[in-house]
Amino acid sequence: MQANGTTTWEGKSGYGLDRDTELASLRAVRAAGGSPTWLGAHAVPPEHPDADGYLDWAIADVLPAAAGLADAADVFLERGAFDAAQARRYLEACRAAGLALRLHGDQFTESGAMPLAIELGARSIDHLEATGPDGVAALARSDVVGVLLPASALFLDRPQPPARSLVDAGAAIALATDFNPGSSFTTSLPLVCALACTQLHLAPAEALSAVTVNAAHVLGRSDCGRLAPGLSADLVLLDAPDWRYLAYHLGGDVVAGVIRGGRFAVRR
Repeated sequence: MQANGTTTWEGKSGYGLDRDTELASLRAVRAAGGSPTWLGAHAVPPEHPDADGYLDWAIADVLPAAAGLADAADVFLERGAFDAAQARRYLEACRAAGLALRLHGDQFTESGAMPLAIELGARSIDHLEATGPDGVAALARSDVVGVLLPASALFLDRPQPPARSLVDAGAAIALATDFNPGSSFTTSLPLVCALACTQLHLAPAEALSAVTVNAAHVLGRSDCGRLAPGLSADLVLLDAPDWRYLAYHLGGDVVAGVIRGGRFAVRR
């Protein structure tokens, strides 16, 4: 990720769904310099008979330790995963434990994720490939940021999220790689910026804002994401004749150097 220009990042658990693996995942993200999110409600593991029983266990047995390791909690609100009532119970417990809230929502169906995210004051809602006009209007009226994942939609051969409609309506959006082993095996934000411009119909400047200042806001980081006195000196140097090559050179090796905190982390 760093070689592709990423200096600040969030990493989610949710791929073990047993206590030890979930906590180890959160520790690994923190140790690598990321912001850990406990995606404890990602799916129902086979050793649990149903979603409600799994959530009972996760809230009682994992949340107390996870709250000391993570910055936020996330839930996959979708058919076949967790419904709106189950997501509410999980998120309210996580909020009571001091975690910021996120949702995976509207990836395949509109199943109540958008109104729940807005009601609970979630920082972000990821995916939105299935979000319709009413959801677009609701997000635009809220303070929730829509995190769009065009590489995931491409990898799964799914419709892309309605980025142009969201921006035109006044919604705040961010872009992310969604790097994961199942649906988006890429660590390249330049590639995501290219997809955002060619597939989501964003302008290069809109894509750049979505991977910098807007993404920093999702993580509650006011110290990075833009260049200003007193902020972290995190810079990405491009080997290109124009800054728009970040999105124009599809899959290109345009990152010549990465500076984190005023020091070179990558130099080519």
